[in-house]
Amino acid sequence: AHMSSLIPKFKLNALSALAMLSLTAATTWAADKINVLVWDEQQQVSKKIYPNFPGNFIADQLKQNPNLNVISANINQNQQGLSSKALNNTDVLIFWGHVKHRDISESKSQEIADLVKSGKLDFIVLHSAHWAVPFMVAMQEVAAQDALEQLPEEIRADAVVNFKGRIQWKKAPDNARPHQLHEFSQNENGQIEINIERPNCVFPRCCTPVQPSKIRIINKKHPITQNVPATFIIPETEMYDEPFHVPIPDEVILDETWEGGEYFRSGAIWSLGKGKIFYFRPGDQQYAVYKVKPVLKIIENAAVWLGEN
Repeated sequence: AHMSSLIPKFKLNALSALAMLSLTAATTWAADKINVLVWDEQQQVSKKIYPNFPGNFIADQLKQNPNLNVISANINQNQQGLSSKALNNTDVLIFWGHVKHRDISESKSQEIADLVKSGKLDFIVLHSAHWAVPFMVAMQEVAAQDALEQLPEEIRADAVVNFKGRIQWKKAPDNARPHQLHEFSQNENGQIEINIERPNCVFPRCCTPVQPSKIRIINKKHPITQNVPATFIIPETEMYDEPFHVPIPDEVILDETWEGGEYFRSGAIWSLGKGKIFYFRPGDQQYAVYKVKPVLKIIENAAVWLGEN
């Protein structure tokens, strides 16, 4: 319940009205629901498809689920809509980005990844946000986790993890590997050092002119795919093509194909510490992808499943 319903009715002056507005806004998180923060960079594009931006469109649809308490945020707000307070009150962060990937700092992205690792936050990454810094940092952490798991458990805590180079945005070559490499060595202190190639979270081919794609559900029993057709068509979308340079997912629950034979792991799940990350490819802002009902159902299912686990 809003705090305003607990305050006796009286005539408010402008100052007290403002104070009440702030109080009400601060109590929109619900203790008995899954708190979902839908973040959108709010790229300035044609308003014909999403007059109020994709993020707000998704948030409005998710609000129809009584188990979800949904708030939308964007890059133009204070602290880019990703304040520590907001993140710590969030169960599931849904992230839509397209051209402002570099505007979110590595330190903020590390904060998001650390919250996932601790089990305090789960992370849904949509479409072009494969190149957003929060996803790239999260994939680095998954890569480090995968590398450490190759060591005997008794020496993992003393191992030194180094990431090679810096985060960068480079088109993948046609012969790109589908995963990153780890190099193991022993330093002068007897510790195992792991040098990890940063996942560049991209693929060699994409973005052919508008065409349909076919989504195929691989795991029909997964909670994210419930009440979703075994196959369905997105009438207008763009294409991504493997190999996707990310750590091997724990599971690919759905994939996507195009008329030219292109293939993509369009619904992939990773565990990071105690939390999870779900990447879902569809969602270009030029096409009405989120108005395809099974696409929205997958996002809704993911928010519920992640928030309950």
